[in-house]
Amino acid sequence: MPTDPIGPGTLSMSRRWATVVVSLLVTASAFVFINGVAFLIPALEDDLGTPLGEAGLLSSMPSFGMVATLILWGWLLDRVGERVVLTVGSALTAGAAYGATTAHSVVAFGAWLFVGGMAAASCNSAGGRLVSGWFPPEQRGLAMGVRQTAQPLGIAMGALVIPVLAEHARSATSGMIFPAVLCAGAAVLSAVAINDPPRKERADATEQELANPYRGSMVLRRIHAVSALLTVPQTLTVTFMLIWLIANYRCSIFAAGCVVTVSQVLGAVGRILVGRWSDRVGSRLRPVRMMAVTAVVTLTALAIADYLHLLVAVPLMVAVAIVAVLDNGLESTAITEYAGPFWSGRSLGLQNTYQRLMAAGAPPVLGDLITGSGYPLAFAICGLFPLLAAPLVPTDTLPPGLETRARTQSFRRLRRWIAFQSGDWPDGTPRPGPLARRQRLRRRGKVAAPPT
Repeated sequence: MPTDPIGPGTLSMSRRWATVVVSLLVTASAFVFINGVAFLIPALEDDLGTPLGEAGLLSSMPSFGMVATLILWGWLLDRVGERVVLTVGSALTAGAAYGATTAHSVVAFGAWLFVGGMAAASCNSAGGRLVSGWFPPEQRGLAMGVRQTAQPLGIAMGALVIPVLAEHARSATSGMIFPAVLCAGAAVLSAVAINDPPRKERADATEQELANPYRGSMVLRRIHAVSALLTVPQTLTVTFMLIWLIANYRCSIFAAGCVVTVSQVLGAVGRILVGRWSDRVGSRLRPVRMMAVTAVVTLTALAIADYLHLLVAVPLMVAVAIVAVLDNGLESTAITEYAGPFWSGRSLGLQNTYQRLMAAGAPPVLGDLITGSGYPLAFAICGLFPLLAAPLVPTDTLPPGLETRARTQSFRRLRRWIAFQSGDWPDGTPRPGPLARRQRLRRRGKVAAPPT
């Protein structure tokens, strides 16, 4: 098992949090591109007559592109650092997004989306490791939670802007100019503002730090499997929530975009809260299991409500969209802690590859399923994925950076319990019994004296 990944560097606390903000903005711009096509589905249906299954396939093209290069970007990250990877990746994504706006056929449009996904994959691994490298374990969950708001905030920005651009532009593909501008700005910001976290040279590292974390342990593989399974509900809401609101509940494009935006902003806030929660409980993965169980319950309720045409289905869909995005930051943080500094890039690349495979395969399958059988069945089937994920979460182990802290907290709780049972406080002073406490409260006038 590797040691604690990367110790906190020499930057001041304000500079560290500035690094979190930069990572957030750069990654959010990439996710505007990755998920932006989902918000073009109404325009693609109106302008080009694109069926829902085919539109779902187009929305998957960035994810297919990411699958092709995630491990390569992770390998490059382990060798050249975060600044180069984020700058080059953002610049290439901007070029691909602009190329997509010039496409005059569905095939060309899909090709540009695939190439852009290959470039956007750089932000997934590099942005997460950049943040984890500047914070100690007891602050890392909160910091990574803030950084992981990039995905829902990027989706929120895309939902608010891209459908409106496509509705008023000359073609459906023109909406991709928004991620092109954002990614170009992200490339400049990466080149100017990013400082790579300190890291040992390979020659100075111990044999334990260089050891392959996948040998002799299933923890990382279980985390990969859990995160891939929990990607499906998130993909469902990102891809089909907008068109579901428009088609089933007669929302306007702007109103539906606002609902999606609100749900993603709430999900971003939730990621920060669960990140802080993981710091407090000393575990990244126990909250993940709770999120999986919650996703099962909300998706089942949504399927029933939509089948019965109840208006409560809309707030339930918002709840599903919030719960679906809460776990990802915890899993990414756990990966960096378990994998160590010399394997975290490749491990994050492998993690995101599995996620993107699910994110790429789910939309066309779900689109055909919705066309043939309706939304309620699709919601119910999606609930099976977090149901499978819940028992796979490895909650019984902790990474090295948190083991000592957890043992210390458990020892302190045990001491308090023993002291309470023995009648003494932890500092050794006698603990007053029930009668003494009532007499003290009676003297203070908080308990009535017994009748004479």
